[in-house]
Amino acid sequence: MTGIGVEAGAQAARSRALAVLRVRGRALAVALLPAGAAVILLTGASTGHLVGPGWDAARWIVGVLAVLVLLAAAGIGAVVARSRPAMSPTVPVPEKSAPDLYRMVRDLADRLDVPAPSAIALTPDCDSWLEDRTHSAHGPPPPPAPDEIAGPGRRRTPVAPVLVIGSPFLWWMRVGELRAVLAPVIAGTGPSAHPDIAAARRFVRGLDAAVAVASAPGRCPLTRGVCAALGWVARLLLRGCREHAALMERGVAAAAAERAQAVDYGLRIVAQEQVGLAYAGWDRLLTRVALPAWRMGRWPSRLDAGVVAALTELSRRDRLAEGFASRLGERPACDLLEEPGTVDEAASLLAAHLFHGGPAEPGPDWAPVDWQAYPEEVVDRTWRADAARLHRVLDALGVRPSLDPGLPDPGGPTLARVLDHLTEPAASGPGTPGRAGGPRDAAGPLAAPGPRPRPGFDGGDDEEDPDPATERSAALAAGLSAELAREEAAVPEGGAGRPGAEPALWDNCDSVLPPFPLQPQRTARELLADHLKAMVCCAAVDTAGAVPALDWLDGPALLLGGERAADLTPRVLSLIEEGDPGPLRDWLAATGIRPEKPVRLV
Repeated sequence: MTGIGVEAGAQAARSRALAVLRVRGRALAVALLPAGAAVILLTGASTGHLVGPGWDAARWIVGVLAVLVLLAAAGIGAVVARSRPAMSPTVPVPEKSAPDLYRMVRDLADRLDVPAPSAIALTPDCDSWLEDRTHSAHGPPPPPAPDEIAGPGRRRTPVAPVLVIGSPFLWWMRVGELRAVLAPVIAGTGPSAHPDIAAARRFVRGLDAAVAVASAPGRCPLTRGVCAALGWVARLLLRGCREHAALMERGVAAAAAERAQAVDYGLRIVAQEQVGLAYAGWDRLLTRVALPAWRMGRWPSRLDAGVVAALTELSRRDRLAEGFASRLGERPACDLLEEPGTVDEAASLLAAHLFHGGPAEPGPDWAPVDWQAYPEEVVDRTWRADAARLHRVLDALGVRPSLDPGLPDPGGPTLARVLDHLTEPAASGPGTPGRAGGPRDAAGPLAAPGPRPRPGFDGGDDEEDPDPATERSAALAAGLSAELAREEAAVPEGGAGRPGAEPALWDNCDSVLPPFPLQPQRTARELLADHLKAMVCCAAVDTAGAVPALDWLDGPALLLGGERAADLTPRVLSLIEEGDPGPLRDWLAATGIRPEKPVRLV
């Protein structure tokens, strides 16, 4: 039954590939139609049948039209054939740096009886796929030599795609699990080698690349007109073959999945659970741990190793994940690499570029940071930078260092200055003026408030999800937003954290890559809450002996007496939303934090 299913899927894919090629054939026929009419008219004149002034005029008109249509078709065809198709940014993995990984992939291809991939690359994401990189724009064709994966005695298959593997899989999965996950992916090289499917894919990728060329900005008016016509034709052809191409890929995937049934099927069910777990851990690591470092101009150089630590911590906290920690005694898939630390560093830098827009190369303002130094170099620096920004805005608003002008200057920035400024004079209970209601964020002590669907601060006309705040809180939040915007605008081109700041070249991919932001831009209320919590943490470190720490699941953390500080966020929001400092002052007194003492800022 497996062979029948494989053949059925491959046949469905080939039939859809032929449908895509028929769209190309019809477009060519339309382009040749005026030329055919011109040939008929010229032949009629030479035989003496189509003569006279009217036929002569028709010959001139149709002849000129045929020449114009052929020139346009030749131009469009050249653009479609020569335009560089989009390529995923990846970290190349040559065979000499991962011989065991190549050996495993070669063995899988042999067992599945399909061509071996031409190379292996890693992507900083939880996914794996095959990618065709045989287009001439991606570089010169490889020399006729034995295939890197296929081993001696086999010749390189010109159309063999590249196997792209998600780097978190290599660190979290065991060798057997990675093999089971990659089996259906590698099985896709079989249908990919069919000439009709390969030709259909090249045609669709060429049309997509032509649309990108036509949409490129910065052209003169004449060129824009030509590109508009090119884009219209390419989009028309894409619409004509879109459904066929989608069904073709579905047939290829069905055939590959059916072929892989015979290889590690039972283990693949277990491995798929690890795929979901790795995805959850990777997403949490990027948003909670990596993003604060990227904002500080530092990039964690061992993100993939951090996934293991994060998921191990999850297994310790969550009884549903208890069985996952026992897997760590088995051989991890990253052992298939000769230098896993070097590969992890390259993948981590690529992740920072893709998800934050960081520069392509390390520099003075874009330096790597290891996990041991993270609390001191990222967490503490972030808190003090935010606290310094908060006091600069207070200075700009004319807020005095002390509420009582008769008291001496404390000699530095204090948490009491912030508390006194945000305290509403009549803040005493539920009837306090300025309280607008709405749910409070009861997340972890240093977790940022959840994203709001609106970028504004005052809530606008939406009454379902208001951003409650007092007048002073709103003014301070607006000042922080403006100050942060000025700082970001002052970063020179090429500085850390600037999207598209430098050309990024990974595995000969597109030079300038658009970032894929992990989170929406923080609202003014969220900025104020983050800055106020940072000021509290600075005061805790300087006056109560607290220390900054890294929580693998929640990011920056504050340790008081060896225990993680809790219940800080709702108390901060009480001050912001209602102007009531009571809950926060009670918490400060209970933990021994002295708000009147000056703190050290960056």
